[in-house]
Formats: sequence, C-alpha cells, structure tokens
Amino acid sequence: MNLRSCALAAAFATLGATACDDSATSGLPDNTSAAITTYARIVSATYEDAATAGAALEASVAAFVASPTAQGLDDAREAWLDSREPYLQTEVFRFYDGPIDDPTDGPEGLMNAWPLDEAYIDYVDGDADAGIINGTETIDAPTLEALNEQGGEENIATGYHAIEFLLWGQDHSATGPGDRPYTDYVDGVSGTAANPHRRATYLQVVTRLLVEHLDGLVAAWRADTAGNYRASFEAVRPEEGLRRILTGMIVLSGFETGGERLQTALDSGDQEDEHSCFSDNTHRDMVQDVQGVWNVWHGSYTRTGGATVSGTGVREVIAAIDAELAAALDARIDESLTLAKALQPPFDQEIAIGNEAGRARVQALVTSLHTQEGLLQDVFRKLDLSVPAPE
Repeated sequence: MNLRSCALAAAFATLGATACDDSATSGLPDNTSAAITTYARIVSATYEDAATAGAALEASVAAFVASPTAQGLDDAREAWLDSREPYLQTEVFRFYDGPIDDPTDGPEGLMNAWPLDEAYIDYVDGDADAGIINGTETIDAPTLEALNEQGGEENIATGYHAIEFLLWGQDHSATGPGDRPYTDYVDGVSGTAANPHRRATYLQVVTRLLVEHLDGLVAAWRADTAGNYRASFEAVRPEEGLRRILTGMIVLSGFETGGERLQTALDSGDQEDEHSCFSDNTHRDMVQDVQGVWNVWHGSYTRTGGATVSGTGVREVIAAIDAELAAALDARIDESLTLAKALQPPFDQEIAIGNEAGRARVQALVTSLHTQEGLLQDVFRKLDLSVPAPE
C-alpha cells in the first residue's frame, strides 16, 4: 500500500534464485513442486471467497442506498465485516510483485490502503464541508482512482477502509465503533448531512471498484487459464516459487503485522493508528492475517462455505530440509494464532496507555510474530537466499 510498499518491494526484489528446471535438479525436496501447486490452489480459492463476499457487500450497499434505513445500514456494515474475513487471509500473497502488488498495475493501494484521512472523503467534526463528497469533483471510478493518494499517503479515496468510513463514520467512542447515522444518506428535512446523493454515489462507486479489483485477482489466479499469472507462477523454477511464497510469509509476519499494524499502534496508544479504526474490527484483522500464514504453512484453507482446499504445505518442504526448524515454526505459528485470538476488542482499548493487560497481550503477539519472522528467515538462509531487512 502506498510509498513504503514501493520501497519494500524494491528491497525484496533482490531475493534471487539459482537456475534449475524442477525440484529434482534444484536440490530442493521432491515435494516442492507439489507445495507450489497447493499454494496456487489456496490463493485461487481465497480470492474467490473474497470476491464472493465483495459481491455480497455490493448488494447490501445497493439495497441500503436505494432505501436508507437503520437496518439497511446495519446489514451493509455486517456485509463489510464478512467481506474482510477472507480478504485478510489473502494478505500473505503479497510482497513479491504478484498480481495484488505488481509495481505497474497492482491494485493493493486502491483496495486496502491506510491510514485514511477522513476529511479527504467526507465531513468530520469541526468541518461540515470537508471532503470530496462535499466538493465539486465528479464522483466516478476514474476520478476516485486518480484521487487516491493524490497529494499524500493518507489521502485515501478508495478501498475497504474508505467504505468502512462511509458506513461507520469517525470513531470517537472509547468503547465502540463509529456511529454514522443512516440519515446521512437521507435527503430532505430528515437528513443529517449535506450531499446525501453524492455520498450514496461515492459509496456505490468505491464498492463497485473493490469488486472489480477482486474479480481481477480471481482471474489472475484461475486454474487452467493460458497467459494468466497462475500459469506463469506454476511454471517458474521451484526455488523461485518457494522464494515468492516465503517472502509473503516473512514480510506479513514481521514488518507488516508485527510492525506497521501492531507495534506502531502500541507505541502511540492512539486509535488513529489501528488498522480498522472506524469499525473496531482490528482484532479480526490480526487473527485473519496470521491465519493466512498458517494456511500457507500447512497447505490447508477452509473456505467460507466450509469446504477445505488442502495438499502439500510449505512445512512439509521445510521438514524435509530441517525437521527441527519445521517443528519450531509449527509451534511458533500456532502460538501467534493463539495470541492473535486472545486480543480483546475494541483494539483501541487494548493499546490504550494505562491498560497494562491489553498492551501486554499486544506486545506478546508482536514478539511472537517477530520470532516467527526470524524462523522463516532461517529457512531462507537454509536455501542460500539473502534476506534483506526492510526499513
């Protein structure tokens, strides 16, 4: 997401691999190619679930703006929360210039960028005229995409968190999420904010954009499709495929989740630094990010409908190289997931200065994730790959 991701991608572009044709000639275990195939199947299934949930969100938003009611707003909020569950498990598929964060046209910055300056989109306390909604810009997909991050990293105009803000509004509560009234979307004397029609249009446009980007990721990872990313991914040398897979696991574990999303918020104690601050859904963000790493490690993903996609996991490849290291990662990834599930909502109270128990829970997860990162880096070293430290 945004400029630091560009720097991060550049740093990890130096992770090279030696030439070979298959697992047998590369010196890697024979099951490496099977693990790469399983990974591609899991990526495809997870993006399919995210796209399905995104379409359900779009339908809820359409129903709400057509006839704004308190129940309709609650339904749209619930659909947003549901849509995050599979998407967050896809974040482990980032950080190696794949379809989600390709330097040329990857949509990640249009889908999940944060933190977000609320006043860039809509009114805020103290400024009823703030934002694109209360301006004169045309509200359509090309305009909002062009405005995303224009003039600053926090000038976020699109994606999950823009939708989140439009559904919940600012969060000023110490014990709950934002509480935007449904009447912000109502015209006439019953309305509570100017430009309700522009607000409704904005919400629908950014939701449609999100679904389009999700559909594009589904297409990129669809099986048996000549010329798409999955076809090229499954054709790369085994150590290159493994490099990409491990890179996503390493960066999401330490730099992104343990650092940007947890340590930064813990250091400041400010709810503005939590990942999903408007909805108070940050605790689920942490659980599902770690779950995504678990899925790749074990080669198993439980789909939204309950079916399981499974096969050879990365752990089986590593176990064939170093059984002790694989066992250590087994225990550490399980521990990280347990600690993530132990976080208590709302997250802004977990990180609040003075909440020693909550802050200790967050710190325990940070420590575990960095240990996990270090163990995964040990895997890189076992494979004679360099592991730069992103800054």
